[in-house]
Amino acid sequence: MAAKGNEVVLLMGPPGAGKGTQAARVAVARDLTKLSTGDMLRAHVGAGTELGRRAKAIMDAGELVPDDVIIGMVRSELEAADAIRFLLDGFPRTSAQAASLDALLAELGTSVTAAVAIQADDDELVRRMLKRAQEEGRSDDNEETIRNRMAVYHRQTKPLLDYYRGQGKLRLVDGIGSVDEVTERIRQVLP
Repeated sequence: MAAKGNEVVLLMGPPGAGKGTQAARVAVARDLTKLSTGDMLRAHVGAGTELGRRAKAIMDAGELVPDDVIIGMVRSELEAADAIRFLLDGFPRTSAQAASLDALLAELGTSVTAAVAIQADDDELVRRMLKRAQEEGRSDDNEETIRNRMAVYHRQTKPLLDYYRGQGKLRLVDGIGSVDEVTERIRQVLP
């Protein structure tokens, strides 16, 4: 089997859009390692690494983990890999993180292949998440909380969409439909 080249796919989307489901499917289909910064934070904290100790102290104080710690974790994963073949789920979240990621990838001789944004109507996503909350007994997922999370996503992500659009790497995908339909739409927009 021939060696596969570098590939870095970013997957973005609002709460309830199905990012987690799609990230797992796309990573398997394209033979990519799925990286979630949330999972990485928990793994570093659990392993007691230097980055994990820094992150734990910050999280225990109720603060957001700064970009340099997040980028450090991503760097350690990318540098340890035999090939740069990753799907990044939920990262970057800000334009500053995107610029740092671009600089890191350039150091490693590669770049972002595509930034896929799963899009869906907020009202539809609120309905979807309220139904899920009811089915799973998530009392903290009420409409006000969900709409606030959506507002935060839109504030943070709009600049990212423009950032990747400016690089010609943004791929917009309709997130309404069956899981298989959305997966196929993502497959069609990836190079």
